[in-house]
Amino acid sequence: MTTNLPVVTKIIPMVLQLQPAIALTEDQFYEFCQLNPDFRIERNAVGELMIMPPTGSETDRHNFDIIVQLGIWTKQDGTGVGFGSSGGFTLPNGAVRSPDAAWIKRDRWETIPLELRKKFAPICPEFVIELRSESDNLQILQDKMQEYIDNGTQLGWLIDRKQRQVFIYRPNIPIDKLDNPKTLYEESLLPGFVLDLSQIW
Repeated sequence: MTTNLPVVTKIIPMVLQLQPAIALTEDQFYEFCQLNPDFRIERNAVGELMIMPPTGSETDRHNFDIIVQLGIWTKQDGTGVGFGSSGGFTLPNGAVRSPDAAWIKRDRWETIPLELRKKFAPICPEFVIELRSESDNLQILQDKMQEYIDNGTQLGWLIDRKQRQVFIYRPNIPIDKLDNPKTLYEESLLPGFVLDLSQIW
């Protein structure tokens, strides 16, 4: 019996090498992203542009669940500000990255001038979440998580829905891998926040 099921392929970002022919300023890169809203565009530390198609609807639905849970806690806690998957941050190494969800302490966020906050704010979030879809390349996401940690992130959760695994990143600590956890929490940084993974798996 023949079935016509779609084949899931690995999505590898298209990489555009611009330098040394073209060196985009921060403002020019921001405008480039605004002119191409149908793509997720990041820039790595050496100035290469990483262009990715939008995520599939199912992955985005689960990512929305993550953002809602983080958002509810953020409003109740009040000590920080939360972000969804569309916002970009300029890291200390010069890369511009967009985690699927992020949280920054309010006092750090408010020290950034408003004009800079309107674009890709020069700050590395304390906490980031990346959600792997079935078509995402795991190694690319793992490298991205390590880059966050190397640039100041205190806690990162890489959630692999396909394998039902979570990789936990912290500075100067080996990566933890959890198999099919029901919840995630980190009282030292996010007191009272518990991510219910039954909504994600």
